Amino acid sequence: MGTFYVIGTPIGNLEDITVRAARILSSVPLVAAEDTRVTRRLLAHLDARPRLISCNEHNWRRRLPALLEALESGDAALVTDAGSPGISDPGDGVVAAVADASYPVVSVPGVSAVSAALSVAGFPADRFMFLGFLPRRRSERRVTLTDAARSGHTLVIFEAPHRLRATLTDISDALNDPLLTVCRELTKLHEEVWRGLSSDALERFEEPRGEFTIVVGPTLLEETATAGEPAITVEAARDTLMQRRAAGVRGREAVAEVVVATGLPRRVVYALWVETGR
Repeated sequence: MGTFYVIGTPIGNLEDITVRAARILSSVPLVAAEDTRVTRRLLAHLDARPRLISCNEHNWRRRLPALLEALESGDAALVTDAGSPGISDPGDGVVAAVADASYPVVSVPGVSAVSAALSVAGFPADRFMFLGFLPRRRSERRVTLTDAARSGHTLVIFEAPHRLRATLTDISDALNDPLLTVCRELTKLHEEVWRGLSSDALERFEEPRGEFTIVVGPTLLEETATAGEPAITVEAARDTLMQRRAAGVRGREAVAEVVVATGLPRRVVYALWVETGR
């Protein structure tokens, strides 16, 4: 009985492939790929020559018998065009089916656009919410954004270039023009990391090109700020933070002081600190 390896691949720069992933891709007899043309370039870079079959969201059920048959006598691997299978990419269905058939499924982690964007965004990442690609309809996008923002966590969003401006507009309108970081073409030749207000991002990206990962900083919506807390407490916290900022106190220290003084959640106080710095 073989092992089914779920392998994370580079999101741009082929040098980001891990040593373990390269070794497995060079040794397994069969690789199931989202797009064989894309994966063939990676395999050529590694000088690997496994048998390659297409396995994507449209045909994975048809490919499943061949995969299971291959696993009877040897190992096999699953890859997508970039990143990890199943993370805003096809793969969850075939992984579940292989696991249900009692074959070992092993993760070979690699590069993630989510963690890469969070690491350079400059927002708290101890807790974050990954939204993937937002709904296509504007009303649904706004509901998704406002519901997620009430968590007080950093938000991570994937977006295609032709929908970027619509999404930035909805972020600006629904979340009161928050601070965000826009990452374009991560790890690729024309990589760009831009930080600022969502309204300014609309001016910066007038003709978007490439793949985008948007990181939205913690946003204090009125519903979040006042839920279970007197409004005067929030206003007092805001005033105190402004005073501490003016006095040159560092953000970490100011937030800690106000959390102790008001009893407000740290995420709410941090959102206020970001808001008062605009």
